[in-house]
Amino acid sequence: MSGGGSSNGGSGTPRTRVGKYAMGRTLGEGSFAKVKFAKNVENGDCVAIKILDKNKVLRHEMIQMIKREISTMKMIKHPNVIQLHEVMASKTKVYIVLEYVDGRELFDKIAHRGKLKEDEARSYFQQLINAVDYCHSRGVYHRDLKPENLLLDTHGVLKVTDFGLSTFSQESQDGLCHTACGTPNYVAPEVLKDKGYHGSTSDVWSCGIILFVLMAGYFPFDDSNIMALYRKIYRAEFSFPGWFSSSSKKLIKRILDPDPATRITIPQILETEWFKKGYKPPNFKQDEEDISLSDIDAVFNDSEEHLVTERREKPVSMNAFELISKSQGLNLGNLFENHRTNSIKRETHFTSQCPANEIMCKIEQTAKPLGFNVRKQNYKMKLQGDKTGRKGHLSVATEVFEVAPSLHMVELRKTGGDTLEFKQFYESFSTGLKDIVWKAEKIPEESS
Repeated sequence: MSGGGSSNGGSGTPRTRVGKYAMGRTLGEGSFAKVKFAKNVENGDCVAIKILDKNKVLRHEMIQMIKREISTMKMIKHPNVIQLHEVMASKTKVYIVLEYVDGRELFDKIAHRGKLKEDEARSYFQQLINAVDYCHSRGVYHRDLKPENLLLDTHGVLKVTDFGLSTFSQESQDGLCHTACGTPNYVAPEVLKDKGYHGSTSDVWSCGIILFVLMAGYFPFDDSNIMALYRKIYRAEFSFPGWFSSSSKKLIKRILDPDPATRITIPQILETEWFKKGYKPPNFKQDEEDISLSDIDAVFNDSEEHLVTERREKPVSMNAFELISKSQGLNLGNLFENHRTNSIKRETHFTSQCPANEIMCKIEQTAKPLGFNVRKQNYKMKLQGDKTGRKGHLSVATEVFEVAPSLHMVELRKTGGDTLEFKQFYESFSTGLKDIVWKAEKIPEESS
């Protein structure tokens, strides 16, 4: 899927290249992987590339999990599932090339609006069930379905992603899954009991939780005490808000049945009146050809013929369209997406007319007295806080982009820790950077 111009790494000659892909800005970052925007220089297609550090994968014994994710995504070809284009590797990294979705997480929509109207929630639920039904028909169970793993493109099409915890039906001799995984609020009761469970029924439960969250704006099961939360899940103890329709309540109660043997199935969901309202079956050509998984092992060996190289010479260039879409100067207001809800952004930007090396030095000089360890690589920096905060150590990633020979854009992103602590850090951090920040002069008003 083609992305919008504002996510591109720049219209000039790309300075970072992996194989045939010109790398752009970071779209997301986690403990073990980073996702970057990229463009295929041969055909101009926009993609998202998930980058994994081989040493981290080996150190945490995650090879089988990564292989499983890649294998799963190669098997699934559906309009509501993120498509995998190819897998590459260098000596130190694995690159998973994925379809680029130029929208946002479904979670962001709920966070912004609180809850969705029933018809809109139904539309997303229908697309989710389409995707999950197709995955199950291929013997694949997701096992970590939640709004954060559901992306929306600019046309409102839902895309399921993150198959890191998925499993195949043939993996265990008794046909049951035996690993308790997933996010607690979305996990089915049988998953918590450590007696084996069917991936199909546990995925259906998670779909029901998602539908409830979309329509209510909060979890049906929630408690700060994890054992109390589990008790509520075991007993399916929850109540509906007053705005739920009777038909939606009837369906959700059948999905959130604590007994997987009597829980409603996807074929039964497809036949309910609530689900069928405005339903549009997916229209796509099913690929019946055999899927080869033989190339996946090659990604983790050091055969020179399969390796790609990453080249970086100077800061990635950024075009004028991107610059306009971002802010000039150092504006703390950029940290807030919505003042009414105090929804705090996890990233911000500023521009500078100083040379890139000078900007890097100034960032390092400012961060260290604030109690941050600094790691530098090319024109990127990782800032790691010494103190343990509410959600662990605060960590911040920075990257310098070239807008013009004498103008740079600096991006700062929170990659770990608490968002409020990031805001407090940035308030102190920005004070030390004021002498390198560029602010455009005000244009004088014309006299009449």
